[in-house]
This record gives sequence, structure tokens and C-alpha cells, in this order.
Amino acid sequence: MNTILIPLLQVLSVALDLYKWVVIIWVVLSWLVQFNIINSHNQFVRTLGRALDQLVEPAMRRIRRYVPPFGNMDVSPIILFLIILFIQLVIGRVIIMLAS
Repeated sequence: MNTILIPLLQVLSVALDLYKWVVIIWVVLSWLVQFNIINSHNQFVRTLGRALDQLVEPAMRRIRRYVPPFGNMDVSPIILFLIILFIQLVIGRVIIMLAS
């Protein structure tokens, strides 16, 4: 059982790492569009923005339901990062316990 569960948990941890990078790219892209550094009318930027929105927005929406923005600052990406970090730490502990 451990021979299947440990690699599965490791893949889940890597998937969470990739999702963190998606969130980082989403935040940076939103800043670049907001400050008019990149043109949101560009087809590539628009397509990338939509794809990232579809990946990130469902998790952000759930967080925003419980945590309102502080002034003009949206803290939901930070909270999402903390949740992902917590899940990865739990996965790491479970892997250590299963390997022992």
C-alpha cells in the first residue's frame, strides 16, 4: 500500500507547487495589466489571463467569501499560499510516517 501511496502524495505535492506558480503568474499578470505595463488587448495576454483566471479564480472566490479585501488590497492569494503550504507540510509528515 505504501508503495502506491507515497508516490501519489509526492505527485500531489508537486501539483500544489505548480499551482503556486500559476497563482504567482496570475498575480504578476494582473499587476502588469493594472499598471498598463502590458496591453490587455493583446491576444496572447488576453488568452493567458483567461486561462489563469479559470485556474485561480475558483479558489480565490472561496477565500474571498470569508476574507474581505483590506482597502484596495486583496489578500486572498496570500491566504491561498498559506493553505497550500499547510497542505504540503501535512503531506510531508504523512510521507515521513509512511516511510518509517
